[in-house]
Amino acid sequence: MDMSFANQALSAEYFLKHRDSLEKKVYNVPEEIDREIARLKLLSMGIDIDVLTEEQVKYLGSWEEGT
Repeated sequence: MDMSFANQALSAEYFLKHRDSLEKKVYNVPEEIDREIARLKLLSMGIDIDVLTEEQVKYLGSWEEGT
Protein backbone atom coordinates (compact mmCIF):
# COMPACT_ATOMS: atom_id res chain seq x y z
CA MET A 1 0.00 0.00 0.00
CA ASP A 2 2.93 2.33 0.58
CA MET A 3 3.72 2.31 -3.14
CA SER A 4 0.09 2.93 -4.05
CA PHE A 5 -0.12 5.93 -1.73
CA ALA A 6 3.20 7.26 -3.01
CA ASN A 7 1.96 6.96 -6.61
CA GLN A 8 -1.24 8.79 -5.75
CA ALA A 9 0.48 11.60 -3.85
CA LEU A 10 3.28 12.20 -6.35
CA SER A 11 0.89 11.96 -9.31
CA ALA A 12 -1.43 14.51 -7.71
CA GLU A 13 1.54 16.82 -7.17
CA TYR A 14 2.67 16.33 -10.79
CA PHE A 15 -0.76 17.09 -12.20
CA LEU A 16 -1.13 20.13 -9.97
CA LYS A 17 2.21 21.52 -11.18
CA HIS A 18 1.33 20.85 -14.85
CA ARG A 19 -2.38 21.66 -14.71
CA ASP A 20 -2.14 24.54 -17.18
CA SER A 21 -0.68 22.35 -19.93
CA LEU A 22 -2.83 19.23 -19.43
CA GLU A 23 -6.18 18.39 -20.97
CA LYS A 24 -9.09 17.45 -18.73
CA LYS A 25 -8.98 13.65 -19.08
CA VAL A 26 -7.76 10.55 -17.27
CA TYR A 27 -3.98 10.08 -17.32
CA ASN A 28 -1.71 7.20 -16.40
CA VAL A 29 0.86 7.73 -13.68
CA PRO A 30 3.85 9.40 -15.36
CA GLU A 31 6.52 6.78 -15.99
CA GLU A 32 9.26 8.78 -14.27
CA ILE A 33 7.21 8.85 -11.05
CA ASP A 34 6.38 5.15 -11.26
CA ARG A 35 10.03 4.21 -11.85
CA GLU A 36 11.30 6.43 -9.04
CA ILE A 37 8.86 4.94 -6.54
CA ALA A 38 9.85 1.43 -7.62
CA ARG A 39 13.56 2.33 -7.32
CA LEU A 40 13.11 3.74 -3.83
CA LYS A 41 11.04 0.74 -2.68
CA LEU A 42 13.66 -1.72 -3.92
CA LEU A 43 16.43 0.39 -2.38
CA SER A 44 14.63 0.28 0.98
CA MET A 45 14.60 -3.52 0.66
CA GLY A 46 18.32 -3.68 -0.20
CA ILE A 47 17.67 -4.67 -3.81
CA ASP A 48 19.50 -3.08 -6.76
CA ILE A 49 17.99 -2.64 -10.22
CA ASP A 50 20.00 -4.08 -13.10
CA VAL A 51 20.82 -1.86 -16.04
CA LEU A 52 20.36 -3.40 -19.48
CA THR A 53 23.33 -3.69 -21.80
CA GLU A 54 23.16 -2.25 -25.32
CA GLU A 55 22.78 -5.81 -26.63
CA GLN A 56 19.84 -6.49 -24.30
CA VAL A 57 18.11 -3.26 -25.31
CA LYS A 58 18.56 -4.16 -28.97
CA TYR A 59 17.21 -7.67 -28.38
CA LEU A 60 14.15 -6.43 -26.52
CA GLY A 61 13.40 -3.88 -29.23
CA SER A 62 13.70 -6.33 -32.10
CA TRP A 63 10.93 -8.47 -33.57
CA GLU A 64 13.48 -10.29 -35.70
CA GLU A 65 15.32 -12.00 -32.85
CA GLY A 66 14.15 -14.41 -30.17
CA THR A 67 11.06 -16.56 -30.09
